[in-house]
Amino acid sequence: MPGEKILLAGGGITKSWKLLLALRILAFIATLAAAIVMGLNKETKTLVVATIGTIPIKATLTAKFQDTPAFVFFVIANVMVSFHNLLMIGLQIFSRKLEYKGFRLLSVAILDMLNATLVSAAANAAVFIAELGKNGNKHAKWNKVCDRFTTYCDHGRGALIAAFSGVILMLLVSSVSISRLSIYSNKSSTSTAAAVASP
Repeated sequence: MPGEKILLAGGGITKSWKLLLALRILAFIATLAAAIVMGLNKETKTLVVATIGTIPIKATLTAKFQDTPAFVFFVIANVMVSFHNLLMIGLQIFSRKLEYKGFRLLSVAILDMLNATLVSAAANAAVFIAELGKNGNKHAKWNKVCDRFTTYCDHGRGALIAAFSGVILMLLVSSVSISRLSIYSNKSSTSTAAAVASP
């Protein structure tokens, strides 16, 4: 709300709605960038897959995010979180006169926490597969692929950096949303106590 203020850890005071708007915009950019980079991540190479005598057998192979369920989940989750932030940004900008309190503040705080959890789960699942692609697994006899598809892995690394930036930003968004809910609860309690105390 325009007049609402919160106390930051550094001791400075700022308007919570402006802080929340800035964090949402940054989170939207980060998660959307992660989804786009991973969604467009594709590399095709012709590799030697076998050798018969002295004759190399070549095959054209394509690495793309659709081949890995964890990367598909990563893209879908980041798109969903981007949409959530875009919707909240729109509501915050175009509905500033609408008073957010009580159940509405609680609903927004819960949605923010759910989206922070969603993007965190997607990023961690993608990191597990990315680590497997980079180093392989000797025990399971899984070969690494990043030594062959370097561009694909570089783009994937960029998407993961953007996604984890989105995770941090969504945690901050969630913290501010909870702070606003706490401020409203304290204000309501104070108002109720004053009303009861007055003759």
